[in-house]
Amino acid sequence: MLDRKFVLENLDAVKQNCVNRGVPASNLDRFVEVETRRRAKLTEAEDLNRKANDINSKMKSATPAEREGLKEQGKLLREQKEAAQHEHDALDKEILGILAHIPNMTNPAAPIGGDDLANLEIARGKTPIPHFDFPAKDHLELGKLHDLIDFEAGARVAGAGFYFLKNDAVLLELALQQFAVQQLVRKGFVPVSTPDLANTSTLHGIGFIPRGPETQIYSVENSDLNLVATAEITLGGMYSGLVLEAEQLPLKLVGISHCFRTEAGAAGRASKGLYRVHQFTKVEMFAFTLESQSDAIHEELRQIECDLFDALEVPYRVVDTATGDLGGPAYRKYDLEAWMPGRGETGEWGEVTSTSNCTDYQARRLNIRYKNKNEKGTHFVHTLNGTAVAISRAIIAILENHQQADGSIVVPKVLQPWMGKERIG
Repeated sequence: MLDRKFVLENLDAVKQNCVNRGVPASNLDRFVEVETRRRAKLTEAEDLNRKANDINSKMKSATPAEREGLKEQGKLLREQKEAAQHEHDALDKEILGILAHIPNMTNPAAPIGGDDLANLEIARGKTPIPHFDFPAKDHLELGKLHDLIDFEAGARVAGAGFYFLKNDAVLLELALQQFAVQQLVRKGFVPVSTPDLANTSTLHGIGFIPRGPETQIYSVENSDLNLVATAEITLGGMYSGLVLEAEQLPLKLVGISHCFRTEAGAAGRASKGLYRVHQFTKVEMFAFTLESQSDAIHEELRQIECDLFDALEVPYRVVDTATGDLGGPAYRKYDLEAWMPGRGETGEWGEVTSTSNCTDYQARRLNIRYKNKNEKGTHFVHTLNGTAVAISRAIIAILENHQQADGSIVVPKVLQPWMGKERIG
């Protein structure tokens, strides 16, 4: 969340940021009112506590008769102090509730717009968009041809939106995981296999709302646990409440996890097949950094995503995400959109990865700090996340872009050592 002092001192800028992001800003006026009252109550409680301490000091040298009066004064002051503190705590809780719904500030360079139509293309990958001299198949047709994906069995077992990967699709999934993790380990990332569940406070800290009518999260009934939508949740929560040494930063992790999403409201041809499903595997990058490091690390994460998809020989473009399409915690976000020949009538771009700089927004909620040597006090870290490979969407891009006229699919060279073959079919 944003620092309350920053909000008070930059109220107009915070309001305008909310407008740019399409988030209601009316509760900011309530925030100012409540924060003003909270500060007054804090001062009152501290003053009453000081007076009560003075009474205690006087008791030491008072006569027995004086002590009775001082005792009554001290009791009254403590009661008044407790009442003021109780009111302060209630106001503080309301403030935290308001701040939880105020989005992060936005990088001034991010395009301003209401949705993804305002996203700005800033780069293209090395691989050109393929131009087939035969009717291109989509990944569902290719999957059926080679017995790779079974949505009917998935529906029988778990319901619509679940699926089985079979045969070479399983080898492709494992190859993608191995390829991505190995590349990142070489770049200094620490590999982590994360839990598939996280408690509600961790989800709140990262910026997810696990319960409510619009949630995208599966929650476990009669517990405080939720299935994670991304390893960003578990990787970010690993260091919640801890103080790191400045020398440890940047700390870069690569996590492997299953991801579970209700995908409430998702529909349409663009979401067919593997593009929008309830469960998939993802290799996720996460970094804890100093404030001075986060912009550079964000560019590094973006470049890693580009390098991975260049190596997979998949055409893509990079877009700078518009303000109205940013998630609440993100200060700036880049999306990598792969060309998918089977999407739409003649092919379309489809998001396959994203990377976000969340500055200290998540760390403030999760209370993750760092300290410098020989310096008093602590500072909030900056957190960043980036998808290395979302397996289901990467499979779409590989199957559709590497298909051949005879229906076979060429396996990208970088995956062939793990696949054990050069071609599917």
